[in-house]
Order: sequence, then C-alpha cells, then structure tokens
Amino acid sequence: MKKTAILFAFAIAIISCNKAIETKEFKTAFVDTSKLMDESVEAKDIGAKYKEKSKVMGNQLEAEVARFKSEAASFKQNAQANGQAWAQQKGAELSQREQQLNYAQQAMLQQLQQESGAEVDSLVIGYRKMLKEYGKEKGYDYIFGSGDAAPSILYSKESYDITKEVIKMVNDKYKAAGKKEETPKEEKK
Repeated sequence: MKKTAILFAFAIAIISCNKAIETKEFKTAFVDTSKLMDESVEAKDIGAKYKEKSKVMGNQLEAEVARFKSEAASFKQNAQANGQAWAQQKGAELSQREQQLNYAQQAMLQQLQQESGAEVDSLVIGYRKMLKEYGKEKGYDYIFGSGDAAPSILYSKESYDITKEVIKMVNDKYKAAGKKEETPKEEKK
C-alpha cells in the first residue's frame, strides 16, 4: 500500500510536469497622480481660477470687516457719551453684524470648495477616460496610479512610470481645445 501511494504521487508529478503551463506577460505601467495634478496645465488653470476668485471674494469681505472694525472702534468711544441704553442696543447690533460676517466668510469658503471640487472631480473623470483610451492604444494590460492621496502601488520599477507621457498627452489635448496656461501676474508690493 505504501508503494502504491508513492507510485501514485510519482505519476501525478510526471503528469503535472508534462502539461505545458501557459503564462502571459502583462504590459503594465503607472502614473503618479500627484504629479499629474501638479503639472497638468488644466489643473493649474483651475487652481489659478479659484485662487483669483477667492481673492476677489476675500477683498469684498475684507472691506466689510474693515467697516465693522471702524464701527466697533467708534462704539467704544461713544458708549459712555451716549448712555447705557444706546450702548446695549448698539452692542447687540455689532454682535449680530459680527456673526453675519462670520457666516458670510464660511459661506464663501464653502462655495469655493464646492465649485472647485466639482471642476476637479470632472477633470479627474476626464483623465480616467483619457488613460483608458491611452492604455488601449498603447497595449497596456494595467495602468496603476500612485501618489499621495490613495496610492494603489507599493513598489514599481521606474521604467514603468509613464507619468511624463500622460502629462504631455493631457496638456496637448487641453491646448488643442483652445485653452492655455495663464501666466501668473506679478503681485504688486
């Protein structure tokens, strides 16, 4: 019985060796998504657009804050001269106005985050479509993403990095659509 078990194991080993094992090599690459978003002209344009919009909205809010501070300083000077009843009423008005300014600031920030988030999400969806087409065109089996946010690669050879090619592709496509990177204006000192 021991001999039968040994012969059976030996027969299985021989049969296993005789079968051709089919292996296929996969063409893989990865894109550093952090670099893609940092170096993409379209992503830079979106960032510049919302930086400028934030600056404009912030300037408007700053003017309101300056008026509020002026009124608050005036309140302190006039409080004793106009009496306690006036001071309480004016103090309540100023407190309410301060709260409104805080709400306005929060609403502005939330609006900017929602608008820019929607554009960036749309950009990412577009890049995924482009990468899918690029992968098919170049014959890749897999294209992985790496970067700071949620990397899907723990290690890869640098020779598999196609980030520069992808950045060039997305920038060329963006420029072909009639868009171009805005050159930052020098800030006045």
